[in-house]
Amino acid sequence: MNNRMTPMIESFVFHFGEMGSSWGFNRTVGQIYALLVLSKLPVSANDIAETLSISRGNVSMGLKELSTWQLVSKEHKKGDRKDYYHTKGSMWDMANKVFEERRKREIDPTLSILRDSLMGQPADENEEYAQNRITEIHDLLENITKWTQSLQALSPEQLNGLMKLGSGVSKVIDLTHKIMPKRERE
Repeated sequence: MNNRMTPMIESFVFHFGEMGSSWGFNRTVGQIYALLVLSKLPVSANDIAETLSISRGNVSMGLKELSTWQLVSKEHKKGDRKDYYHTKGSMWDMANKVFEERRKREIDPTLSILRDSLMGQPADENEEYAQNRITEIHDLLENITKWTQSLQALSPEQLNGLMKLGSGVSKVIDLTHKIMPKRERE
């Protein structure tokens, strides 16, 4: 591998690293993943370290995290003792893995805490108000989780079709609300 990135690739890799923190992994892990996404051939850990100017140990920890997320695979080349890494699946597969891991790490524990908060009887009207608000948050997260899981079950082609509908969906919903009384929609 040529250990020098072009300005375009470098810009993408560094930006992707910054975005990684929004997706649930650190900057370096994001940069490693971006480099692998843009690499036509599998890349050794040594080449990753040299290209990104980071320690071999940092690369090893980053690759381990990406493996845990099931975003990279390791392969061996005959006659070479090094391990080589490449991304698994399509961009859609990557997005699904990130969504799933974020759900496990963030949404599921939050839902669990919300459910626990709703188990007891409120002691006074302040707790009753709080429980009503917690119920709203819980129901919203449950609905978002179910909706996201439905989206994840779609093929990339189906999802692209759904996204192309765009504002058409909201127009259909508005029309439904105008035509059909609320009690019939429920």
